[in-house]
Amino acid sequence: MSGLRVIPTWRHGQERLYVCLPDGRNVAWYDREAARVNLLSVDRAEDVLEALRPFLTGQVTVGPPPVPTPAELARLSLHPDDDLAPNRPGEALLVALDRDPGPPRRLRPDPRRRELAAQQAVGDALDRLDGAGWHTLHSVPLPGGDLVHHLAIGPGGLFAIHALYAHKQRVLITDPMVALGRRDPHPLLRRVRSAADRASYALTAEVHPVLAAVDPTEVTAAGPVREVRILKDTEIANLARLGGVLKPADVEALHAMARDRNTWTRV
Repeated sequence: MSGLRVIPTWRHGQERLYVCLPDGRNVAWYDREAARVNLLSVDRAEDVLEALRPFLTGQVTVGPPPVPTPAELARLSLHPDDDLAPNRPGEALLVALDRDPGPPRRLRPDPRRRELAAQQAVGDALDRLDGAGWHTLHSVPLPGGDLVHHLAIGPGGLFAIHALYAHKQRVLITDPMVALGRRDPHPLLRRVRSAADRASYALTAEVHPVLAAVDPTEVTAAGPVREVRILKDTEIANLARLGGVLKPADVEALHAMARDRNTWTRV
């Protein structure tokens, strides 16, 4: 008997099976998604595979852990306070509402909660693109108090996405003005373009502006719309069909750069 134990853990949302000695030291781990058994002690390869036998599915690669890429090294050296990747959709609004929830009774709903609902709907749709090689950062802070609601990075390029709450209302776009229902129009597309331009400057890469309307009855553009892609929240998944712009290594490198809070301090 080798005395090895298999301990399942979750790391960055993915399951790993660690193989440990009786004293708790790791000698290997099995990454199911990568179909790879990473050996810290090559001498124990047979014992490790025997311990993992009930858990192995299909063919697996066995060997020493792969050398970290530059993007992985950058992530590992990033201080947790500077890492934007853990941000939830609507993170800035969640923090603001926690600090100041407002009066318990009000005649009209708090507009921050509608904005939060929109950012959460768009953010959840973007997070579902993870399996297609995309990464999304939420509530990316910009100097001056502005935000990039969502920054999507994937094979189809980079997209700065602004979420607009439009529940059961018509959205009329007359570039740069956006009118929601019967409300007066306001130049929202200028803000959407500005956020994308600032993201392009920070990342030294082209970032495309996107306006995502959440649950509208209709979205109409009166005339051409310059540069900005207009989507409904139900169309977010279409971004996964875009490709041929960034290689996987480029996606990882840009994501490592974008998740660092310090990247955004000079834009």
